[in-house]
Amino acid sequence: MTSLASKASQNQYQTLGLLRLSLNFLKSFSTTTSASPSTPTPAPASSSAKPKRRKKKNLFEVAQFLPNWGVGYHMAKTHWANVSYEITKINLYKDGKHGKAWGIVHKDGLPATDAPRKISGVHKRCWRYIPSLSKSVESTPKVTAPKEIAPTAEVQAA
Repeated sequence: MTSLASKASQNQYQTLGLLRLSLNFLKSFSTTTSASPSTPTPAPASSSAKPKRRKKKNLFEVAQFLPNWGVGYHMAKTHWANVSYEITKINLYKDGKHGKAWGIVHKDGLPATDAPRKISGVHKRCWRYIPSLSKSVESTPKVTAPKEIAPTAEVQAA
């Protein structure tokens, strides 16, 4: 009985070996360009290959690298000429790439309005930071040190 079982297992191994051999033989006809299936062939370099374009950024992707998420800094769409927004408020969603923003419109570097308004198109991928228009002095809070007048009055009284 054991000899019958061993002969059956040998026949199965031979059958699998023949099946693999025939599949490899057929595969060699289907892939005529490659020398062997284990060595990958490099992709053909076409003459019309374009360099990879950098993905443009929306307002929040630009503002995330600025201090305080860009509040107080100037940003504009790439196709705008002499128009920018000074960001006054940003309301971010959890992912950090979406939300709402408010700002003061500036034309030729001067404020066009007094009150901030909601900025439209903040999710469009065409925003840039304007470094030439530095952070305005008006928007930064002024911190003054409190003067101690009371101790000097006590010293004078004594």
